Amino acid sequence: MVKNSFISIIFQEKREENCGSVEFQVVRFTNKIRRLTSHLELHRKDYLSQRGLRKILEKRQRLLSYLSKKNRVRYKELIIQLNIRESKNR
Repeated sequence: MVKNSFISIIFQEKREENCGSVEFQVVRFTNKIRRLTSHLELHRKDYLSQRGLRKILEKRQRLLSYLSKKNRVRYKELIIQLNIRESKNR
């Protein structure tokens, strides 16, 4: 499953201790976003799912901005591992 592979990549040593960490929450939201995006490709008029997707995107954005202010190195590593943002250098 996709969720388990991301969790194992990011949290190799401490699995149970980090369930509330910012990185873990971002991974969970990213998986939900990918699932909802694939669902909305088939069901374009599912407006409730669109609303839920927007809310999850906002939550993830707030977490990522918090992480970028708190620890820039962890933020960049997470962005690279999840392949979320497009790099300006590419």
